[in-house]
Amino acid sequence: MADEILNLGCGQLRGKIAAGNITSVEATKAILAEIDKKEKAIGAYITVLSEFAIEQAKKVDEKIAAGEKVGALAGVPVAVKDNMCTDFAATTCASKILQNFHPPYNATAVQKLLDADAVIIGKTNLDEFAMGSSTENSGLKKTVNPWDTSRVPGGSSGGSAAAVAAGLCFGALGSDTGGSIRQPASFCGIVGLKPTYGRVSRYGLVAFGSSLDQIGPMARNVDDAALLLNVIAGKDPADSTSVSDEHAPVAEYLSKINEPVTNLKIGVVSQFNAGADESIQQAIAKSLDVYKSLGAEIVEIEMPHLSYAVAAYYVIATAEASSNLSRYDGVHYGHRTANPADYIEVYTKSREEGFGKEVKRRIMLGTYALSSGYYDAYYLKALKVRNLIRQDFMKAFERCGCIVMPVAPTTAFKVGENVGDPLKMYLSDIYTIAVNLAGIPGVSVPCGFDENKMPIGLQILCPAFAEEKLLRIAKMHEGSTDYNKRMPDIR
Repeated sequence: MADEILNLGCGQLRGKIAAGNITSVEATKAILAEIDKKEKAIGAYITVLSEFAIEQAKKVDEKIAAGEKVGALAGVPVAVKDNMCTDFAATTCASKILQNFHPPYNATAVQKLLDADAVIIGKTNLDEFAMGSSTENSGLKKTVNPWDTSRVPGGSSGGSAAAVAAGLCFGALGSDTGGSIRQPASFCGIVGLKPTYGRVSRYGLVAFGSSLDQIGPMARNVDDAALLLNVIAGKDPADSTSVSDEHAPVAEYLSKINEPVTNLKIGVVSQFNAGADESIQQAIAKSLDVYKSLGAEIVEIEMPHLSYAVAAYYVIATAEASSNLSRYDGVHYGHRTANPADYIEVYTKSREEGFGKEVKRRIMLGTYALSSGYYDAYYLKALKVRNLIRQDFMKAFERCGCIVMPVAPTTAFKVGENVGDPLKMYLSDIYTIAVNLAGIPGVSVPCGFDENKMPIGLQILCPAFAEEKLLRIAKMHEGSTDYNKRMPDIR
């Protein structure tokens, strides 16, 4: 029975639980057994909520037995990245400075999962405060790639990606500031979707870059990603940056997901894509052949400012991080140093002891960019470049319905390989960062494997609030391949 349960998708499992064929308690115990078996090798979770999950599952089963209406995720065990506030568990952001922080409320996205009767199985590991591309910057534990435990799972949502790929949950939430859902999804061979900025509430998401952050789903297939997005999307009065339903109504993303997009034109930036490894370029080319066989037309497009995206991003993101992380000072929030000599030491030593190297690096970069005499030279100029990149996308979408490109220039690299070279680590997000700067939606879907049998992701981009179309285009590829059905062999 356990193997039968574990092979189901979110929607399939929900259907069987609602029909009474499987209980939520059975599904939850099956996942907890997998966690007991594999978690030591993978390290996906900071916190496993065994007792809480069983209690949630029992409540769902009781509602079904009483004939009550249940939510869209009734009884399905899912995971949440540990930078989303939860009143039932600590929210650490994988940082020593927040190691004992227990929020008094739930993030809106988390609350929507609970309202949909999902079972939250645990909080997943990440790069500290979501700053990183490999999850090696976690201040609390190590996470590895289920396909090869000598390699990284990607970041910053590496814990969520590894948990989904290893079968330690049926779906998960991640956050994406510069590629932090799509890149680990690609590295771990799953589906990861970054929605349009404003499509999902950021309330309760611990901020890294407030104009860039977006919560999104990570799942084994496109249907499950659509289901999770349906649950968490929508206007939230608590988040002024979430978009009203009048301006951009939330679609029923599953209703037309199996309908191919007709007369589809796919934009490709060939010169920009040439920087990826040969195995990735070949996988993207095969994916384009799949779309051609389905009637799509490939269009060459020009996006002249994409090459400036990394530079602009690391000015804007670090500037916003510098501002957002100023509250963790030993007084307002977080770790407080023992026996300080004065209030200067309260601030300085608390932050020195609590923050890791990468967080300190980004705070210093951002503070420098915002300092007197440098604001115009760096931050203001980066904002102008951001606008040019947004215009590039708008012009491109006048010629094509979507844009396809790699997710990352390489597949998952070895643990420790890039730790000593921050610039090389930053460049691993070269294909994803522009999407956050423009605020448009993007998805990574499995599209092949390299010579080391590591997964490769295909990145598909659409105009703002076109998630329904984006998911249909992704499903076209998934329906013509079997990459999403392959699972890592974890021993």
